[in-house]
Order: sequence, then structure tokens, then C-alpha cells
Amino acid sequence: MSIKGLMIKLFPEGTKRRNFIRIIIRGIKSINIKNFKLLKNSIKLYGFNYTFKKIKFFLTGNFENEYGVWIAINEPKKKELEEQRKHKFKYEPKISLVVPMYNTPINFFKELVDCLINQTYSNWELCLADGSPERNKKIEKIISKDSRIKYNFLGVNKNISGNTNEALKMVTGDFIGLLDHDDLLLDFTLFEVVKAINENPDVEFLYTDEDKIYETSSFRFNPYFKSDYGPDSLNCNNYICHFSVFKKELMDKLGGFRSEYDGAQDYDIILRMTEITQNIVHIPKILYHWRVHKDSTARVPEAKPYAQEAGRRAVEDHLKRIGLDAVVTSEKIVGANEVEYKVIGNPKVSIMIPNKDEKETLKTCVNSVLEKTTYDNFEINIIENNSEKEETFEYYKELEKNPKIHVLKYPEKGFNYSKIMNFGARNSDGDFIVQLNNDTELLTPDWLEKMIGYCQRKDVGCVGVSLYYPDDTLQHAGTIVGVGGVAGHRFLDLPRGEHGYFGKESKIENLSAVTAACFMTKKSIYEEVGYMNENLAVAFNDVDFCLRIRSKGYLIVYNPFVELKHYESKTRGYEDSPEKIKRFNKEIEEFQRTWKDFLKKGDPYYNINLSCYSSHYNIRQDKVEY
Repeated sequence: MSIKGLMIKLFPEGTKRRNFIRIIIRGIKSINIKNFKLLKNSIKLYGFNYTFKKIKFFLTGNFENEYGVWIAINEPKKKELEEQRKHKFKYEPKISLVVPMYNTPINFFKELVDCLINQTYSNWELCLADGSPERNKKIEKIISKDSRIKYNFLGVNKNISGNTNEALKMVTGDFIGLLDHDDLLLDFTLFEVVKAINENPDVEFLYTDEDKIYETSSFRFNPYFKSDYGPDSLNCNNYICHFSVFKKELMDKLGGFRSEYDGAQDYDIILRMTEITQNIVHIPKILYHWRVHKDSTARVPEAKPYAQEAGRRAVEDHLKRIGLDAVVTSEKIVGANEVEYKVIGNPKVSIMIPNKDEKETLKTCVNSVLEKTTYDNFEINIIENNSEKEETFEYYKELEKNPKIHVLKYPEKGFNYSKIMNFGARNSDGDFIVQLNNDTELLTPDWLEKMIGYCQRKDVGCVGVSLYYPDDTLQHAGTIVGVGGVAGHRFLDLPRGEHGYFGKESKIENLSAVTAACFMTKKSIYEEVGYMNENLAVAFNDVDFCLRIRSKGYLIVYNPFVELKHYESKTRGYEDSPEKIKRFNKEIEEFQRTWKDFLKKGDPYYNINLSCYSSHYNIRQDKVEY
């Protein structure tokens, strides 16, 4: 059979056949030494699975992938764009786009200007400050296209912060948007920004979701559907990044960009912004194209190591300004920081471990805590729940010879996790309380220091950790509320060393909930939120507890730098009997009734464009109702 005949047999539809040929051609064209090096680095940094997905995305383009489906279903069509052009807002602010330039490629610049001229919202100005060594007549010709474009040839390169500050001097608008000279906005970007401003009259800062384009603007990939604002997420890495829009008065207060943070100047100014306003709005729509090209950080995160160091210093200085004593390091994750807060004083920690029999399981847990924990001021309170085996009680006697260990006998029959933990909390005298499953094994020696550091902050109510199954796959990396109609653990079963969506499993983040298999709270939190919900005997009581904490204005922090092994459900078994299934369904109904409004609105630390049928941040394949 000829190659043509084989192609027709494999791909009877002409379109699919042409797409396959395009994939092969694109793959052949991409084969060179530089890309082999990029491939090697990517596998080293992100693991094989993540790298394979990126290659697949690159080869297949926008056809036959979930992002392409999302674009086709959710982005406005020609008719909608025309309607946007005719729309009149109650408030129509002028948006000033500031762009620092330096040896800008003419094709990139032309695309930038065209994307602004094509905007469906017309009240904008483009403020350009060019630090290139020589004038470019082609650029000046493009500028003459539109009177809304302002251009200042500086004659000297003041670097990115200095050039941007020169562009800021030209601003006459009400809001300021930050653009790189090689990136693009979508035709409807400014319309969506102004729409959000009208819906949120007090807003002072807005940011959007983004994707990437590879060299030319026709190829879109790697969409980043972001969470709403979280201070710890931001301290870990500049996930906000593009497209950032500041109210003019806010930018004036900030005083522009600082050259000592060049490479992370936008990170620095966003951090400073959070110190003076909380009027922050996230627009959960792709409104910015970040261009991937030679040596760009969009393509190779380690291409500019000075930028990562500048970002680390920006966070370190930000924390000093707000009065927090912390060490910020950036060696463990490319493009991200670990922030460790110093423990204030010597607070006592009560570690509560519920247990029924399973001596060896409990022994593994207790021994790991005693042998590995580097923090000294802690107690272990084992909450004994109706054990029956003599060996269990003999083991308790042995344990209580250690003055740090106490066995507290839960007075009721049956299993109700919430009641057991509430009983333990009332009978523990630590400043901080750790709820710890008996089927866990500690892996991180300085776990208590890392958790206390966050939990002692006035704005933090609970700190969670990473849990791995015995086969080294993820059991817990934080919880998404709404997945499966209730809640689900992020990146379940992801192998250690592999990365999920934008490496979130390896980054400190603010979330709506974490698992009580291991989390820390202040003891005072229990009384403040009314303790754990005893109507939720087994399922979702930790999620409910975290949401109660959030409802009081506290943050939940997921810290992946604390790791434990979790031998899940050894003590209780699985929800497989008719009685357990009935109870489980009842608890689902209880949770959904209690948090009906939250579930309807959606988890603010997730994104409406991501699927609730999966905990791996898959993109929705239906029409999103914003």
C-alpha cells in the first residue's frame, strides 16, 4: 500500500489528514540542537509526563486539543465583537497602555499596534518609551497610523524599569495597563477590563488569565487559568503577571518601577500594590498573549536567573515592609520561592492523633514524630476511640512513660471524627493544634517550625501539607471545593517528581481547604468557628471546618515543603457497606446544603474555566457562564 493510500485509510476525512501532515511537518522543523537541550532541561525540571504534554500541545496546535475546544466555544465571535464595539458603558475610563521598548522586532511591534487598533473598546492610548540605540524608521511609520499612540525615543537605554517610568510620564488615562513590547492583547481585552471596572467601582487593580503564543500570533497554547488573589500564592511566585491594570492614582502612590528589581520589576510593583490596597479584581478570562521566543522566560524559566533572584529579593523586602520575619529561598523550584517564617517565642503544639487499635500503624506514626521532629515544645495526645485489642492498651502504657505523650479516652461509642477531634481540642493545652491521622508517617523533620511560622500570623487560620501514598504518588496537595459536586484533592495520584498544572502541587498557595489528615490551627480557632461540624461524622468535615475558618476572614495555606506518607483508611476501612454509603450520601447532602452559595459561586482559588469533574485542572469543554 502506498503512503497516500495508508493516509487515506488512517484518516478518511480530509481535514484530519491535513492536520496530521501539519503535525509531522511541524515536528520535523522543530528538530535542532537547541530544542534537544530545551527538551533535556524540561525533563530535568518538570518530569517526563509534563514535558510530553507540552510537546503534544506544541505539535497539535489549536486543533484537536481541549484548549482549542475551549477557545471555539467560549471566545466571542465576529457578531459579538461588533456588539462590543457599539456598547456604551456607564463609565468609560481611558486605558493607558505603557510599553518599554528596546530593539523591538518590527514584526512584533506591528502586531502589537494592530491588536490595539482592533480593540472593541476604543478609549485607550499607547505610551511608548524607546531605549534603543538608534531610531527605527519602520517603527515610526507604524506609529503614525493612530493619533492615540505616543512615542518617546529616549536615545539611551534606561533598562526596563527606567524605560517604563519614562512611558508612565506620558500617561493621561484613568487606568494603566502594563504590556511587554513583544506580547499581545486579544481584540476584546480592554472591553472586558472596562466591564469589570464598571461592575466593581472601587477596584484599584485588575489582572487577567493568559496564554502563550509561539513566535507568530496564530499558535496559542499553555493557557494559565489563575486563582483569585492570595497573598501567600503571590509570595511564592508572580502568578498574577499578565495582564495587570492599575488605577492611575494607585500607580502614582507606588511611584513607578524600581531599577534594582529589573527582571522582576512587575513582581515588585504588584507586591507593593498589595500593601496599600485590597481592591483587587481577577478577571477569569484569557486576555493576554505572552510570546515565546529565543531566550524568553516564557520559553525557558531559567533563561534569566537574575530575574529569579530579583523576584526573591522583591518578596523578601515586601515581607520586611509589612513586619514579617522570614527567610525567602528560590533554589528548590524554578521560578518560585519558599517562604519560611521564623517562629516567635516557643509556643506549645498539641498533636492530636485519633486511634482505634492498629498498634503497628500508630507505632509508625508516633515513632516518626518522636524520632524526626526538630521542634521541642510539643505534646502528643492520642485520642483513644473504643479499641478492643489488649496489645493496643499495652502499647498505650508504654507510650505514656514518655512525658510528651498522653492518652485521652473518648467517652462515646462509635466513630464520629468531628466529635473525636472536638473532644481532643477541648482537652489539649497547646497554643497550636495539629490534627494528625494515625496512618501517617512524618518525612519532614522541621515540619512544626514550617507550620507554626505560617499559623502564628494573624491572618492565617489553618496550614496544610503534602501527603504521599506509599507508592510515592500524591494523595493530597490541597483541596478544590466543588470538584465532584463537593470537594476533591488536587493532583490525586500524581507521581512524585512530576508536575501538575503550572507546578501548583510544589508551590505554597492559598486554598479554600486542606485535609485534616495533617493540618495545624490555632487552638483559639476551634472556639471561634464553633468547632468541627459533628453532623459530618466521617466525610468532608475538614473541608467544612476550613470553610468556616475562611468565613471568619482567615487564610488557608497549603505548604508542600512539609511532607508525610499516608497509609490511608487502614483503621476505618472503606465506604463500601450499604450503611456507610447511606451515611456518606447524607453527609454530602449536609455539606451541599450548608455551603450551597459557595458551591454555586465557585472556589475562588480554582477557576471557573476549569473542570469540576477532575482535580487535575482540566479545561472545561462546555460554554462557561461567567
